[in-house]
Formats: sequence, C-alpha cells, structure tokens
Amino acid sequence: MASTQVPQIFDRQAAAAKWARARVRQAREGAASYLSVSIAEDMADRLDFMRFEAESPLVIGDVGGMLPPGKQALLGSFDEEVPGQFEAYDLIAHILGLGVVNDLPGALIHARNSVREGGLFMAGLPGAGSLPALRQIALEADGERPAARMHPLVDNRAGTALLERAGFSRQVVDSYPLKVRFSSFGQLISDLRDHGLTRSLTSPVPPLSREWLARAEDVFDTMRDDDGKVTETFEILVLTGWR
Repeated sequence: MASTQVPQIFDRQAAAAKWARARVRQAREGAASYLSVSIAEDMADRLDFMRFEAESPLVIGDVGGMLPPGKQALLGSFDEEVPGQFEAYDLIAHILGLGVVNDLPGALIHARNSVREGGLFMAGLPGAGSLPALRQIALEADGERPAARMHPLVDNRAGTALLERAGFSRQVVDSYPLKVRFSSFGQLISDLRDHGLTRSLTSPVPPLSREWLARAEDVFDTMRDDDGKVTETFEILVLTGWR
C-alpha cells in the first residue's frame, strides 16, 4: 500500500531558525514574550485546578520557567513529527510549537504514545481568529494580488477531532482571547519576531517591498482608535487530553 505524503505547508528549518533568533532577542531586555508567558500561566492554573502534580513532565517552549520542572525542550530543537520515548512522561506541556507542524495528527499520536497511562497532554497555540488586524492589513497591502502570507490556523472543532483521532480520552478544547494594543505596525511585526512567529510557509510569496510596507502602514493608520493605537487579538487555542 502506498504511503500518504504529508503536505509540507511549513518550512520546519526556517521555523526552528526563527525560534533560535527569538531566544536571542528574548535574552535582551524588552523583547516580547507575553504569548509564551500567558500560555504557561494558563496551563499552570489548569494544573493547579486539577490538582495534577507531575513527577516526570516534558515541557516544551516554557521561556519563563512557570511550569513543573522536569525535562525541558526548546522550540525548534524538539521534533514533534518523529516518535518520542514510549510512555516516558506523566505530563507533556507544549507551548506555541504545534502551530507550525506539517503532520499535526501524527504529532499528536506521538505525544499520546509518550504519555503514560493516566497522564496528561496540554498544548497552547494561536488558533483560528488570531491576528484579524494583520490579516486585513496584509490583504489590503497586497491589493489585487493577495498572497498567502498568513499561517493556517486550527479552530476548536478541528482541535477536538485531532485529539480524538490521536486516541486521547476526556478531550477538552477551548480558547481565550489575548488582546494587545500596538502604537505602530512595526511594533506588531517586531513582537511576532520576538516570539518566532513570523511567516514560515514553504509557498513562495512576493517579497515585502518598501511600497508594500508603506501601504501596510497606511492601512494600520486607518485602524487606529481614539488614543492612536490598534488592538490586535491572539485567540489562544488550548488542547487538553488524557492517556
């Protein structure tokens, strides 16, 4: 039987390089890390509410060290698309990284296989509904020839189906909005770069010319509210499942 080829939507090497550069940026004072911090804080609250005390956790992408100590992995150095240690952890907590996985169903199956019986898997990532302002800006700046500049995103229904397909029990999928106000288009892009979340798609697009950036800034200016800022939304999708 012929194997099914997984579409290569994301450039995994490019994504890993961006996360490596993001860690350098976050090591400097002032670099943005609020998405990672918010997801980690939310996960810590959920674990506390469930009174779940992990003894052998695997934590991926926790830049602030807010989740239980254990095996720590860096985004970009941990390959979600290959099998991990079988039943090695009682908790896997994954921050941001599943947003740029080509074989997401396979990655979730690998994660489930790495969780022990009775163990817990949690992942947080930008979900459907994220970055509506940036999507509008990019669309208008592209004009008559819109380009695929934005990442495809998973919604709550798809998240539930993916957890079920991977064999997790007691699946819980929900989301919450994180609203951030920006005084300039450049700051929005800089914050995405600080998180390693700029474009990592394999499909080619026209480069960002000075003219494109000027149009984008003009669109950003039309979106300013009374105090001169633009509100952007990150809809954080949280996947939870038990082994």
